[in-house]
Amino acid sequence: MAKQLEVDLVGTDGTIWSGAARSVSAPASDGEIGILPGHTPVLSVLAHGRVRVTVEGAASGSDLSWVVEGGFLSVDDDQVTVVVDGLDESATPAA
Repeated sequence: MAKQLEVDLVGTDGTIWSGAARSVSAPASDGEIGILPGHTPVLSVLAHGRVRVTVEGAASGSDLSWVVEGGFLSVDDDQVTVVVDGLDESATPAA
């Protein structure tokens, strides 16, 4: 089992963030989805909410997050691709 995920967060204007992560959580249309290394392949529609990425090698509490307006999430072979319709700029800035 792999020890990290390779994550790409992509918006309509291009890549928002890309890098290695320990975990990803996102607002799936039917509830919150959490992704860890070794997750089975999945394709999920996203609702409005917060996408969180725990960066590989980062100290506890240094997660990155973005409030998204929808999109979809794809997981395959520890590669996570999150394509968002847009970011909610009125939300609190990402940590």
